[in-house]
Amino acid sequence: MISYTQFNCTLSILALLLAGCAPMPVNDHLATPAGLTTFVVLGEQGQAVARVLTDAAQCPRIRIDGIDVAMDVRAAAGTVAQRTTRSAPADSKPSAFPLLTCEKILPAQTTSASVAGHALPLPKPEARRIVVIGDTGCRLKKSDNAYQPCNDATHYPFARIAAAAARWQPDLVIHVGDYHYRENACPDGNAGCAGSSWGYGWDAWRDDFFKPAAPLLQAAPWVLVRGNHESCSRAGQGWWRLLDPRALQAGRDCNDPANDDIGDFSDPYAVPLGSDAQVIVLDTSNTTGSPIAQDDVRAGKYRAMYRQLERLSQQSGYNMVANHHPILGFYAHKNKQGGVDILPGNQGIQSVFGALNPLILPPRIDALLSGHTHLWQQVSFASAHPTQFIAGFSGTMEDLVPLPDVLPPGTTPAPGAIVASVSAWTGGFGTMTMERSGARQWQVRVWDTAGREVNRCQVDGSKSACEKARIE
Repeated sequence: MISYTQFNCTLSILALLLAGCAPMPVNDHLATPAGLTTFVVLGEQGQAVARVLTDAAQCPRIRIDGIDVAMDVRAAAGTVAQRTTRSAPADSKPSAFPLLTCEKILPAQTTSASVAGHALPLPKPEARRIVVIGDTGCRLKKSDNAYQPCNDATHYPFARIAAAAARWQPDLVIHVGDYHYRENACPDGNAGCAGSSWGYGWDAWRDDFFKPAAPLLQAAPWVLVRGNHESCSRAGQGWWRLLDPRALQAGRDCNDPANDDIGDFSDPYAVPLGSDAQVIVLDTSNTTGSPIAQDDVRAGKYRAMYRQLERLSQQSGYNMVANHHPILGFYAHKNKQGGVDILPGNQGIQSVFGALNPLILPPRIDALLSGHTHLWQQVSFASAHPTQFIAGFSGTMEDLVPLPDVLPPGTTPAPGAIVASVSAWTGGFGTMTMERSGARQWQVRVWDTAGREVNRCQVDGSKSACEKARIE
């Protein structure tokens, strides 16, 4: 198999190109200065926002096209009242953020930007090489007795995955949500996670995301999708303070439970990919796995999101939607009798969107990129539904129950959706890449933690097909 982390190729350059094996440069000179975390997040209409996290007393200056300008304070250092830990309320503690979050909106035509001499990655006119990852944190959850070995790179490989993805030299990174999983303390005597940070403060955010993701944060701008682990009742304070691309507003910070009807929802927005394509970011972080009642506040919020999604899709000839919960994917669950139940896509979103449109998604949506289930999956349809990809396999403790080799007749992830093909990988960590090959065509590859290609798919409009139905 071809490896995109293969450094010891001894063939000539021509042979390397013919074999598809180009050695990946190591960008050591891109290391961020000590005490700073820098990255670029893309927001509405692709607006690039430079972010800096610093333990200094004030924000650094940023140099944009040779001119030094002041950065703005997004969030001051401080300790905020922590939301009660959902899985173990007695273990809650205050959330400390002993650092400034600084930001600066970059003008659309910016050609260079740097902080303390460190160059920031800028968006390209066309994003042809995209890394897709999701569900990257290390799971420490007392209520499930789930303690992932955060100290073992084999069992928690996000740092290796991020480094390999950076060497692939993407134009854009899309994270489909769930960055933070270290909710509870590692039990005494558990060597696999001994010494792990926990809670919803900076130390857990640093260890779960910013430290392991560092080389990939330097490699390209990011599109950041909010997951259920970043809802207000969990790590929402850190989400709004550190990651969301929009301006931080009082009441939209998850600090006060009385404001959760504001803080738990946000409008969809589109990020142009160039050449009449875009990715639309949809916040489904507060949905539920069961149908949503019409008088539930979420029903009104998601109805509004559907209409915004439909309007945004009119802007482009090719539309991908990035959201956390798979709307048209499958999940396999072992039942008490020892058999396997095949569960459909997210029932909450389906119940609201489906009441507006029997096809569930607006007709101009071509592809869905999601996470939430801890595996990789592709589903394509004979019906007029967009193809679904799930990339929730980039670090978090994996789901281990595979789909059957052949789906029972009539199996569907949503009412009216007729499955044409399914490909899946259960129990393996990795990353997914997308390379654009035409106006409506993409080549999707799936890579393991060693950088070996383990599957390849072709996307043509709203349809997709993979070489392997199951990755072993």
